Amino acid sequence: MPDLSFELGLRRRGVSIVAGVDEVGRGPLAGPVVAAAVILPPNLTGSEQWLELLDDSKKLTRLQRERAVEAVEANAVAWGLGQVEPAEIDHMGIGRASFRAMLLAVADLPLEPAHLLLDYIYVRDCPYQYYTIVKGDSVSYSVAAASNVAKVARDRMMRDYGEQYPGYAFAKNKGYPTMYHMEQLRELGPCEIHRRSFAPVAQARMALAHSV
Repeated sequence: MPDLSFELGLRRRGVSIVAGVDEVGRGPLAGPVVAAAVILPPNLTGSEQWLELLDDSKKLTRLQRERAVEAVEANAVAWGLGQVEPAEIDHMGIGRASFRAMLLAVADLPLEPAHLLLDYIYVRDCPYQYYTIVKGDSVSYSVAAASNVAKVARDRMMRDYGEQYPGYAFAKNKGYPTMYHMEQLRELGPCEIHRRSFAPVAQARMALAHSV
């Protein structure tokens, strides 16, 4: 389970405004990569009951994630979202796009954090003081909070895209390469939100073009 070890360590150094940051959507073939930044109250002790709702979003059910986000929205000092669209992902690559989404989420906060706790990502240059934490969403409550906010936000986006592009079952697969998604991609070709630089999408485009 996550805890407040990093947050409390920073607090002892006089750093009170700490943002946990995480992204979701590196692996899908379609849709944006979405990040969230969350600033938890600086006076938390770790014994607050609502913190028990927070964990790595991948470990939680949809209902548990939504309850976690409700708790974050009710108790956090602030949260922000950032996203990078498929065309930008194709242009800059998923690694750079993921970090850009993180910085956009921090920029969306109504106050500027003094330090970031990032779920592990390679960082070339960052305008903030930061720690990048291996499995940060399983270690830090701030990062776990961001993990769930980002996941719930992206899932909602993909459900909306499922109505806009009904052939791919985005509401179910969220753009990940499930068997059905791959079959439909080969049959229909990519839609507007597919990441054309990703190999399965590029291969489907080529196969469809050669079949015409």
